Amino acid sequence: MFKNKNGTLNNISGKNISRIRKLISPTMSQRALADRLQLCGIDVDKNAIQRIECGKRFVTDIELVAIAEVLGVTVLELLSHEELPVNNPQ
Repeated sequence: MFKNKNGTLNNISGKNISRIRKLISPTMSQRALADRLQLCGIDVDKNAIQRIECGKRFVTDIELVAIAEVLGVTVLELLSHEELPVNNPQ
């Protein structure tokens, strides 16, 4: 398995995924996000979402695109180091 030598995080999108998930209205739980991703064909569970958000799990490009779609944001917003405004995905 690949060992990350650039620090302790295995992704830079986890913090943004967590922040955006909590900011959208109504708030989406980790389980709800996992369930919505499974409907998109992405095989993740609540524990995988938890590991992504705390930076312990790598995120594939396919997963990142699906997460952005479910949260109603762009992939760039998930990868940004700035806190960009969040649109409600209604």
